[in-house]
Amino acid sequence: MVDLSIDFCGIKSPNPFWLASGPPTNSGDQVSRAFEAGWGGAVWKTLGNPVVNLNSRYGAFRGERGRILGFNNIELISDRGLSVNLREMAEVKRRYPDHALIASVMAGDKDEWQELIRRVEDTGVDGLELNFSCPHGMCERGLGSAVGQEPAVATKITRWVKECTALPTIVKFTPNVADICDQGRAAVTGGADGAALINTIKSIVGVDLDDFIPFPKLRNGSTNGGYCGAAIKPIALHMVASLARQPWFSLPISGIGGIGGWRDCAEFIALGCTSVQVCAAVMQHGFGIVKQMSEGLSAYLQEKSMASPAALRGKALANYKEWGELDMNYKVVATIDEAACIGCNSCYTACNDGAYQAIVHSSRTTESGKPIPSILAQRCTGCNLCSLVCPVHCITMTDISETDTVESWQDIVARGGYVVTDGIKK
Repeated sequence: MVDLSIDFCGIKSPNPFWLASGPPTNSGDQVSRAFEAGWGGAVWKTLGNPVVNLNSRYGAFRGERGRILGFNNIELISDRGLSVNLREMAEVKRRYPDHALIASVMAGDKDEWQELIRRVEDTGVDGLELNFSCPHGMCERGLGSAVGQEPAVATKITRWVKECTALPTIVKFTPNVADICDQGRAAVTGGADGAALINTIKSIVGVDLDDFIPFPKLRNGSTNGGYCGAAIKPIALHMVASLARQPWFSLPISGIGGIGGWRDCAEFIALGCTSVQVCAAVMQHGFGIVKQMSEGLSAYLQEKSMASPAALRGKALANYKEWGELDMNYKVVATIDEAACIGCNSCYTACNDGAYQAIVHSSRTTESGKPIPSILAQRCTGCNLCSLVCPVHCITMTDISETDTVESWQDIVARGGYVVTDGIKK
């Protein structure tokens, strides 16, 4: 049987699935319902000096058929009274003692930080997450990402916090930097117990082309916000792996960014994470998504004969190499399953216009009479583009590293194929 429970720098959790600090963790009612649904932990929406939030605060970046790929938000930290939040946090921890409850905090000078920490400690929370990463609204006040972008300041504040508390302290990193490792060194130097990354990315998701106001729209304009959702997952994975592979970095990592299913969770863990945090997917689909995450990850670990997420942690790091370390003798070419091909021409167009002109038309056709393309293997660079754009996944990349046999254009012509150049068959 698989045991999904984790220990994150001394914080126990029944599974690695945590809610990230944000709208889904804005109240005790929400966090309680999340725990009932199966979430192992939650990071409370950031506490700090009172703020006033705007109306019209979310925008969406959409793909085909209106599918939401990500959200942009210009929301600030919690606008609820600190005493209200602290009371609800204490009640949630009392009701759910076996779940991880983390307080996200943000303050100004040393006295403000330490006073806030002392008040939060009284709630019984399991740990602290220092928000050095909000990319809008708070950074203009010298807080949030303004701290994360200055490693010396981040180190100093982390030390302030560690002076006044024994609670496990997690530093949340901003992706709006040149090198994520600078923040990693600051966290280590400051004495942090863990790291969380990434927070949202500075962004504008679009512009209304009638009134020319960026989204989300207010009456007198808009501003840049924080981008989250599925589209930032590749950036988050890269930053997590860049840090986790460093020999000097040994802090446990809570991975954040574009996580919406169990496979995402598994990938973050394989690149070094102990827990994962989710926000945008819950905003779109609700707390219930944790059920498929738990079931999916459990089934995967069981299939791989892994007893817990710890057995998966970091499995992919050894395969993340510098460019110069890669095998230059590895060669692949595209292969088309003609029986599955629908003759849509997507691969031909992509290769001819956007890659290396290694796909040619053929006299062979599908049942509907559409031409089936052929691969000019001697020209194929193995770039993968055709297999990526194929809508029915009938193109695979075949390893030819150990063979000298590749199909020439003469072979293609002999089988009834032809090359189309400038619209003319040749």
